[in-house]
Amino acid sequence: MAAKPRSVAELRERLLEGRGASKEIVELVIERLREYGYLDDERFAQSYASLRVQQRPIGRQRLQRDLWLKKVDKATADAALDQVFAATPEAGLIDRAIAKRVRLRGRPKSRVEAKKLFDHLLRQGFSFELVSDKVRAVSKSDVEESAPNA
Repeated sequence: MAAKPRSVAELRERLLEGRGASKEIVELVIERLREYGYLDDERFAQSYASLRVQQRPIGRQRLQRDLWLKKVDKATADAALDQVFAATPEAGLIDRAIAKRVRLRGRPKSRVEAKKLFDHLLRQGFSFELVSDKVRAVSKSDVEESAPNA
């Protein structure tokens, strides 16, 4: 069975759940794993964030929350996110997210549908301003396309 990548705090918590595990033994194990290079929060945060962005379009806020849930400290998470989003800008990711949603559900044709797209993108962790601009553009282009037919 393959080992699941974990942050230091996450692994510490998990090891302490085991029977017969003491804080001293767990700290010794963690220190040894760090020495061997198996445990590194910076590398973990970077690879986790990078993989998530490659798998599906996801925003910075969502990834930040996910890393927090993985018990990665804020400074380490922010550094990893800066690197990931420098390589893959959020504007490109939100365009991918919108294209996928439009492919699955069609363009928003009403305020209600635009609101659903808006809420979906917010849940994916994109910033309010970015979501607002992009949804407005998608909705406006739909109105412009349908205007000559009316």
